[in-house]
Amino acid sequence: MKGLDTNVLVRFLVDAEGDPEQHAIAADYIQSHCSVEEPCYVSGIVLCELAWVLQRAYKIPKIEIADQIAALLEAQQLVVADRDLSRRALADFRESSADFPDHLIAWLGHAAGADETATFDKKAGKQPLFHYIGGESR
Repeated sequence: MKGLDTNVLVRFLVDAEGDPEQHAIAADYIQSHCSVEEPCYVSGIVLCELAWVLQRAYKIPKIEIADQIAALLEAQQLVVADRDLSRRALADFRESSADFPDHLIAWLGHAAGADETATFDKKAGKQPLFHYIGGESR
């Protein structure tokens, strides 16, 4: 099995116009190395970095980021770590103002037995699996 780094997925998903050469390299690699028979591995860290890069560097709207992550979660050519937890995080991300990585952190903690995740992030702190500890009321 081969793994995919965030930068490969970014180039594959968004750089067809910005950097067509790297887009072509990433697309060729994914098409030739990631198949249903021999899928490529995508970690939760890669999903988190991907969401962050798409939002911050590329200014892609939240709904498009959610759709891109959903497509990766459904791709039979990929083995996505904690796929079911990532789906839960994605559903929460679609419905809240908190970021995808925050939701995935909370769901991973919940799966490990944490009844809440402490945070200083006010947006995340409003979500059910979090506890805001910043001192001010929510």
